[in-house]
Amino acid sequence: MSKAIRDAYGEALLKYGKDNPKVVVLDADVSSSTKSKLFGQAVPDRFFNVGIAESNLVAMAAGFSTTGLIPFVNTFAVFISTLGLLASRSLISYTNLNVKLAGGYSGLSDAFDGPSHHSIEDIAIMRTLPNIKVLCASDEIITDWMVKAAIETEGPIYLRLSRDSVPVIYNQDTKFEIGKGKVLKEGSDATIIACGIMVSNALKAAEILAEKGISVRVVDMYSIKPIDEELILESAAKTGAIVTAEEHSVIGGLGGAVAEVLVKNNVSVPVKFVGLEDCFAETGPYGQLLQKYKLDAQAIAEGVIQVMHQYRR
Repeated sequence: MSKAIRDAYGEALLKYGKDNPKVVVLDADVSSSTKSKLFGQAVPDRFFNVGIAESNLVAMAAGFSTTGLIPFVNTFAVFISTLGLLASRSLISYTNLNVKLAGGYSGLSDAFDGPSHHSIEDIAIMRTLPNIKVLCASDEIITDWMVKAAIETEGPIYLRLSRDSVPVIYNQDTKFEIGKGKVLKEGSDATIIACGIMVSNALKAAEILAEKGISVRVVDMYSIKPIDEELILESAAKTGAIVTAEEHSVIGGLGGAVAEVLVKNNVSVPVKFVGLEDCFAETGPYGQLLQKYKLDAQAIAEGVIQVMHQYRR
């Protein structure tokens, strides 16, 4: 049975941080949800519950980092990218501090708490901040690697984490690298570039399309900033059409990042964004929300068919 990404994160934080005296963990009174409580229970002298004061939370982490510590900031993604934004921008980004921002419950995964807690703009916000790297977890294996890589990599990093469990995509021996993506399936008719939980949905979409005789390449773009320009250009050249899939607004997220690479390199191929349109999502069961707002495998498959028609014309 697959593990929830939040659980994988909490376990990795404990595994890699417990015996590293530089790692300190801060939380905004939601450690039971973010699973940072696992670290707090084991290493209480390096765990700080700042309370529901996200701006102070991020600012404290900035201060810790100036003493040589490696702080992990934990709260819901929507609050890191909004209430914590001033400190993230003015302190962490501007001075390039070694702070790790862990945004849990991203996308619509905080389903029943509704639009005030859904995080549909965090990729757009965080990737515009200079110096900050943006990584998005697609399964438990890569979540574990992201925590380890965050500790080992100097500079600010934003980790985008989901609440729920997702199918396991990778094996324990898979190698990852910041600034790269992973080709999970080869194909010739179009490329699906996805991140987060949408990666497993993209693989399901590939199965749906295969039944229709359509061959698609599937890419996990887990490093959104820096992004793998070479892989994007290679995919455009090999398949002639691109569909991006993200649990995020279609404005400013993964789709925007991919389109920027294509424009920068004067590459003209049809591109379709699958994501939340310019709206807030309702409150409800997670699976039903993904289906209603066309973030499921069927929606991705339909996006590929649309972009292929455009390409063939």
